[in-house]
Amino acid sequence: MIPVREIIDATRDALVQASTTFRPDQMAAYQAALARETSAKSKWVLEQIIRDAEVGAAKKLALCDDTGIPHVFVRIGEDAEVKGSLFSALSEGVAAGLRDLPARPMAVKGEGWDLLGQSQGMYDDPGMLAPAPFSVLPQKGKELAITVLMLGGGPEIRGKTYRVFHRHQGKSVLEEAAKWAAQEVIQLGCTPAIPCIGTGRTHYEASHLMLQAMAEADFTKQSEAESMVTGIVNETACGSLGLGGDITALAAFVKIGPARASGVRIVSLRLGCCFDPRKATVVLA
Repeated sequence: MIPVREIIDATRDALVQASTTFRPDQMAAYQAALARETSAKSKWVLEQIIRDAEVGAAKKLALCDDTGIPHVFVRIGEDAEVKGSLFSALSEGVAAGLRDLPARPMAVKGEGWDLLGQSQGMYDDPGMLAPAPFSVLPQKGKELAITVLMLGGGPEIRGKTYRVFHRHQGKSVLEEAAKWAAQEVIQLGCTPAIPCIGTGRTHYEASHLMLQAMAEADFTKQSEAESMVTGIVNETACGSLGLGGDITALAAFVKIGPARASGVRIVSLRLGCCFDPRKATVVLA
């Protein structure tokens, strides 16, 4: 039986960890990129990103001023038992993490038109920032795994979800998405980028699979499709912070979902920034 107090604390800790700390696979990817980069300017940027990550982890400081919107993935074991309300505990843990970080106050006051126009201003309390809808996925066993993604605004501006005709060649679908990323990467600013892609039968499914790709991301494991996307973006020679260089995309993460009998595939791209995916997972049993 998993007490809700443990769920609250785990969610809080995962949020702070995601916001402040590079995972070992992420740091290894940056060290490898630094070794491959030939541009002196981009090498300097990569060195500063690594230094920023080291300071963030040591002092529990947010990696970026845009501390992000919490997205929570919960994998629930078929035999897991929770004592109390799981979703209330997740919400409480998110609010606690936002306050402990602390996150940048970004919660907009009001409803309806007021939210859209931001006419009532914002709350001072970072904990008022509502998380995105929770994603709940099944798994075997008794464990409960909580993954928190912190998603900043810049990549959302450069993202795209749209239909692609497959032409009976699956490779062409991901090549099209990689071309979107290549077109937008110079506008992103905070490169090297991390393109994250989901393919599905609907816009919702594709977007959710793109988020799953981020939640499951591991820089040490790159498929042929992911390496292809990275290579296409690197051909732009945009480099770190747009200063030119070999490493424009650090890696890519792709999640291919079910396909409908049709000539159309729905593809969702999030052109992640240099700190993405900001994520951490805590497992309870």
